[in-house]
Amino acid sequence: MIDHSGFQLPPEWAPQSAVLLAWPQPDGDFGPWLADVESNYCAVAQEICCRQRLIIACQSTTHRLHIESLLQGRVDMARLIFVVLPYNDCWVRDTAPITVLKDDQPLLLDFQFNGWGGKHDCSLDACLAQNLIKTGIFMDAAQAAIPMVLEGGSIEVDGQGSLLTSKRCLLNPNRNPSLTREQIEANLRQCFGVKRILWLDFGHVAGDDTDSHVDTLARFCNPDTIAYTACDDPDDPHYGELAQMREQLAGFATLDGRPYRLVPLPIPQPIYDENGQRLPAGYANFLIINGAVLVPVYNDPADAVALQRLAECFPGRSIVPIDCQALILQYGSLHCATMQFPEALLIPLRGGFQEA
Repeated sequence: MIDHSGFQLPPEWAPQSAVLLAWPQPDGDFGPWLADVESNYCAVAQEICCRQRLIIACQSTTHRLHIESLLQGRVDMARLIFVVLPYNDCWVRDTAPITVLKDDQPLLLDFQFNGWGGKHDCSLDACLAQNLIKTGIFMDAAQAAIPMVLEGGSIEVDGQGSLLTSKRCLLNPNRNPSLTREQIEANLRQCFGVKRILWLDFGHVAGDDTDSHVDTLARFCNPDTIAYTACDDPDDPHYGELAQMREQLAGFATLDGRPYRLVPLPIPQPIYDENGQRLPAGYANFLIINGAVLVPVYNDPADAVALQRLAECFPGRSIVPIDCQALILQYGSLHCATMQFPEALLIPLRGGFQEA
């Protein structure tokens, strides 16, 4: 058993070595919209490769060659690292290992994954973290299997000892029914090196099947700023719930007692799938990378408002819009589809191809 004491989860704005994507596949859930979704992934890959390395999980050598053909001429191919491994879904935020650090020594935490509370088949995704580690992509980094269900999209840290999450997700009996709130809090403190847990009682976006992942609701932009999903239309079903969340966020304070600076991110006009289900489109699902913030946009007037407000939250970083109209069709967005790794986690400097 590895001693977790002294390890901490770095905030997303800390320097990174690479980002992981699991490329959509023709026979997967994105099959009907594959060309549009691949266009989205190419845009994300291009922005990441301008600044750091990109790990792409793919299903086979044939799949890899197809992806290479899409990216050739658009990215620095030397910054690409391909890994072949099986997966059900592309939402690696919730299935990839989470990296904590102690004096620049990395530790890969492999939490259990049960398909967002048993909603979806996860026979392959439940093994993704281990299969990724087995490729050797992380060289000799230490790892630890954590006997608790947890998805990366369900937590946010400020780098100062606070962790933000939602009760609807982490305390949901479909995740860890045998654990009490006190036990879950103790696990979070031990695994992520935090001093306290900030629990959201409110906050839900229609179409979200993750039981209110915090990365669709409220995000730390720096140690004293939280950008959050907001709704100003009293006729919108989201209005009451998001107003209550805003009130709760306003009651939170930093560890030294100062209220957080709260930055509202408007929601776009409703987007529906072919069955009339409203999709969880929003702007809180942004990804912070080295020197930039990639922000999902939806060809909506609210895009410009969200981009401007996030620019004020991230001075010195480029704010890059990424069209996620196709990605949202499977009820996730940009942050859900990615996982960053800290600079201290050694990853091969050259491009290459590894297989689990």
